[in-house]
Amino acid sequence: MTAQVPRGLAGVVVTETVLGDVRGREGFYHYREYSAVELAATRSFEDVWHLMLAGALPSAAEGAAFARRVAGLRALPGDVRAALPAIARVSAASGPMAGLRTALSLTGAAAGFRPVYDLTADERRDDALLAGAVVPTLLAALYRLGQGLEPVEPRADLGHAANYLYMLSGVEPAPEHARAVERYLISTIDHGFNASTFTGRVIASTGADVAACLVGGIAALSGPLHGGAPSRALDTLDAIGTPDRIQAWVRERVLAGDRIMGFGHPVYRTEDPRSHMLKDIALGFGGPLVEFAVEVERQVEAILAELKPHRELHTNVEFYAGVVMEQCGLPRAMFTPTFAVARVVGWTANILEQAADSKIIRPAARYVGPPPPVPVPAA
Repeated sequence: MTAQVPRGLAGVVVTETVLGDVRGREGFYHYREYSAVELAATRSFEDVWHLMLAGALPSAAEGAAFARRVAGLRALPGDVRAALPAIARVSAASGPMAGLRTALSLTGAAAGFRPVYDLTADERRDDALLAGAVVPTLLAALYRLGQGLEPVEPRADLGHAANYLYMLSGVEPAPEHARAVERYLISTIDHGFNASTFTGRVIASTGADVAACLVGGIAALSGPLHGGAPSRALDTLDAIGTPDRIQAWVRERVLAGDRIMGFGHPVYRTEDPRSHMLKDIALGFGGPLVEFAVEVERQVEAILAELKPHRELHTNVEFYAGVVMEQCGLPRAMFTPTFAVARVVGWTANILEQAADSKIIRPAARYVGPPPPVPVPAA
């Protein structure tokens, strides 16, 4: 006997988790027992990484030891480093996210990752830490190679966010830029059972290795209806161009049934707390782009309230994430990959949690095609 469920599994509870939750009607989400936004304001990325994988925030000494450990895992295996130019060349038209799928799979193979089904909890955690540490290195190297530049080796003396920005540009970032990106990364580590997290957990339920689970998550995140939207939200600002064009541009697209990138969320029925935090960061930088983004937000929300009065539609994380990343000098091609730098930590935490349960995730589908059996016609 099968149960009927909503399209897209909306609202369907498929498992229990201790990692966090999203309370959409309240505009609140948390990692374990802590507000994710408060963590982003007060702790380092490495501290929150420790929280997600170990279950508790570290003491100062524990945090320093954990940061040293993951910093020591950033360097790539030699065989992977040698293969990156070819991966970057082949994936040039598709970008770093496409290259990351191949490069991370290769890294897992080079590191000897084995099925999580066959590993102890400590061995699974070791693989998870390595994967989380090398993803920024892989992405930065693939981007630079795609630009005709040599990769920049990671620095163990820089924090996770600062090192990522350094590997992208070859220049140590300004502290305010590193901290802004770090807060963005912390705020996007995890967000309930979104499409990419669920994908990773489904693969983990088969007992596959950590890299295989993450490649599935990366593939899901790359979609424009999931993580592929930050640069598209900025593209929307570019397409509008000037404040006097907002009304006509937005109305035309809403009436045509088009989606306004950077607005609306499948869970939140109030303001996205991540958007609120990122807007504050953007306002701290100031400038014409921020002023224009704020005005676009104001007018778009008013138009949506008028034309779609039965729906609560506000900016989502992608809208101001794009603005903040632009202000910090990140190239638009790296907006979604930067999302992956954060989310890989949440994915690995979910993979470890799922690996502790030996039950494979195997839902059913309702067949709606022609009634079988029909005789097979002669050739």
